[in-house]
Amino acid sequence: MNRENKRKTFEKGYYKTHACRDAFTCKVCGRLCTPENAGSQHRNHCPNCLSSLHVDVEPGDRASDCGGIMEPVAVWVRRGGEWAIIHRCRRCGALRSNRAAADDNPMKLMSIAMRPLCQPPFPLERIREMTALMGGDGSMEQEQGTEPA
Repeated sequence: MNRENKRKTFEKGYYKTHACRDAFTCKVCGRLCTPENAGSQHRNHCPNCLSSLHVDVEPGDRASDCGGIMEPVAVWVRRGGEWAIIHRCRRCGALRSNRAAADDNPMKLMSIAMRPLCQPPFPLERIREMTALMGGDGSMEQEQGTEPA
């Protein structure tokens, strides 16, 4: 079923009341993705590489004409401790948040979460100098007998 026919099939809000049982092949890594182990009845990204396609304006509406690859760029923690993935479209730059699924690759999720710490916006070699400029002594160790501030 092509995207135009699928768009005509689903009326507004359909995805909220009907499970999406469609399997798809990931356009990035080629893996077959099924909704069975996602922890919900809606699979919207590959559990292996976490990539998605830009097919929706509102979740489930299939109204986007972009069709670009949505790459995972960040993760965040929702209220209640549930993780979500921020996807950015390579074609148009749109940002979307999607729940992390139960079978998502945990190493890929952690590598995305650690990216800001592993690639800081300043050279790590200058951290002592920058700490001193902010009023510190540039030392990372505590002095003997002093409590942390």
